[in-house]
Amino acid sequence: MSASCCGTTASLELEQNVNAGAGGLPVVVIGAGPVGLAAAAHLAERGQDFLVLEAGEQVAASVVRWGHVRVFSPWKYNIDAAARRLLEADGWTGPDPGRLPTGGELISDYLAPLAKLFGDKVRLGARVTAISRLGYDRVRTNGREDAPFLIRLESGEELRARAIIDASGTYTTPNVLGASGLPAHGEEAADVDHALPDVLGADRDRFEGKHTLVAGAGHSAATTLLALAELPDATITWAIRSGGASRTYGGGEADALPARGALGTRLRAHVDAGRIRLLTGFFTHRVNATGHGVEVVSRDPSGREQSVTVDQIVSATGYRPDHSIASELRLDLDPILGSTRALAPLIDPNQHSCGTVPAHGVDELTHPEPGYYAVGVKSYGRAPTFLMATGYEQVRSVVAALAGDWQDARDVQLDLPETGVCSSNLAQAQEQRVGLTTGLSGGLLATPLPLVTVSAADGAGCCG
Repeated sequence: MSASCCGTTASLELEQNVNAGAGGLPVVVIGAGPVGLAAAAHLAERGQDFLVLEAGEQVAASVVRWGHVRVFSPWKYNIDAAARRLLEADGWTGPDPGRLPTGGELISDYLAPLAKLFGDKVRLGARVTAISRLGYDRVRTNGREDAPFLIRLESGEELRARAIIDASGTYTTPNVLGASGLPAHGEEAADVDHALPDVLGADRDRFEGKHTLVAGAGHSAATTLLALAELPDATITWAIRSGGASRTYGGGEADALPARGALGTRLRAHVDAGRIRLLTGFFTHRVNATGHGVEVVSRDPSGREQSVTVDQIVSATGYRPDHSIASELRLDLDPILGSTRALAPLIDPNQHSCGTVPAHGVDELTHPEPGYYAVGVKSYGRAPTFLMATGYEQVRSVVAALAGDWQDARDVQLDLPETGVCSSNLAQAQEQRVGLTTGLSGGLLATPLPLVTVSAADGAGCCG
């Protein structure tokens, strides 16, 4: 059960406001990715009218961009329960629950068949540019909760809704390359790739035989670095702000998710062997085009500078939410993360990994604007501790509340991979099936990893 900070009076007001003025309008879901389509599945199961608006020309348009990458968690954690029930009722047979899917397989084997069930309730090429209340700006209060939401599309079309589930994600709003949260001088004019280019596939010509700088200390950076290492004539430089790469290397063979552990183990081997040059204490300050390539200059907090000249830059520095479409709604955002204030302490990356984030739902996702919920990775703001399984539980709880089932909405539970994937048997099976890979042909390891059983007490995170 989720621990709520709201008192009895506040809870009653929330229930009344969410259900007020429902009328015959649909719930609008923004985004047809894994969490948005899971929301649609729960709405369908509860007999709630809905419409899904997807900005891209196909479902999961952001996932398409990293479709070549294999995720860290197996299928059993990547399929929403309501979605599974709807698909199986239609004759669908689920994939091997222990296998690690690529982004492309996530779409072809799960999300595309799910969206097909919803027919014209999923609209493609429908980019939302603004949300408000019909006849109300952010200031006006009297009668506000009874007014329908007004949704404006890029085409100029306007739609109405009784509630909004915003699962639009953050993939199109990456963090900047520059340090201190500010763009580096010259960054906006530079040709900078953001996380997870298809180095060994569609983008190979741009990296083969070139010197590439990868900036960032997360798993996206590690995945790109390992792909570049597969190109025999590529020169690779890795830049991080910290004084060492231990956070990226992670738990290695002891990681609760074997594919993620293999990522850190293999990356460290390449750095130790000199295949990848590691620059620590690198705070990108300027990006200058020269006759010999692109000069990237670091200036650390003490004023010390260092530089590297490269052909290509990949910025894998994370993402941030864009709340601008909801600027006329009343949002109560945490000033640090950009999540709701109630959710922020539960997902703070200074305190939590994905595996230690507690279950949470409608109470933690509620804004002062009744009926508007940001869910999925967007709900986490700048926190990198999100898992698909977390998003699935969020939308299950939110939809239960929208259907008036507040008991079920507040009965939030979460079975994270940290407690269900930590076995050597599964790790060995994954290695045999897919080579403990993150999308690189041939797997990451030439020889098997020594594998151990890891318990939840070991504190390994589960971000994938």
